[in-house]
Amino acid sequence: MKAITRTVLREQVKDVLLQRIVRGELQPGERLVETRIAQDLGTSQAPVREALRDLELLRLVESEPFRGARVREFGEEELIEVYPVRAALEDLAAREAAVRLAGDVSTLESAVAAMRAAAKRGDLHALVQHDFAFHRVIVEAAGNAVLTQCWKSLGVEGRITLTIYGTQVEPEEAAELHVPILEAIRAETAAKAGREARKHVEYFAKLARGKAAR
Repeated sequence: MKAITRTVLREQVKDVLLQRIVRGELQPGERLVETRIAQDLGTSQAPVREALRDLELLRLVESEPFRGARVREFGEEELIEVYPVRAALEDLAAREAAVRLAGDVSTLESAVAAMRAAAKRGDLHALVQHDFAFHRVIVEAAGNAVLTQCWKSLGVEGRITLTIYGTQVEPEEAAELHVPILEAIRAETAAKAGREARKHVEYFAKLARGKAAR
C-alpha cells in the first residue's frame, strides 16, 4: 500500500480504516494495532491514535484498557433497529423545525451545497460530515433537548458513514435526497417536512436491510 504523504493525516488514516471496515477487510472483533497500522500506512502512531478515537466516537471501533482497540461487532438487528427510531425522531424534529425556522433554511442550503461539492469531487468523508450536519441542524432547530439527546444516542454519524461507504447509493444521489426535506421546511409545511424526513430515513433503512441480506 502506498504511504500517505498528504496533509491531514488523521482524516486520511480514518478514511482508509473506514473503507477497510466497510469492505470487511477488517473483521468485527479484529484488533487494531497502532504500530502495525502506522507502518502499513507509512505514518507515525499519532494520527493513527487520533483516527481510532474518531472511529470510536462513530461507534465503529471500541477500546478497552490494556487491550487496545478493535473493530466493533454489529449484529444485523442492531443495525436495522435504529432506523425506525431515527425515522420517528427526525419526523418530529422536521415538523418542529419547519415552524421554528420560519423559512430560514440558509444553513441547510449550505449543507446541501457542501454535499454536492463533496460528491462531485468524490470526497466521501466530507459528504458524510455535511450529511450529518444537515440532520443535526434540523434536530437542534426543533428546540427539544430530550429529542436531541435521544437522536445523538443513536450514533447517527456512524450509520450515515456505513450507508455512504457500504451501499450502492451514488454520492450525488445521497446529496439530492436531502432537497425535499429542505424545501418542505422552507415552505413552513410542518406535516410535509415530517413526512419527507421520515421517507428519507426509511429509504436508507431499505438500503441497509438490502446490504445485511446479502
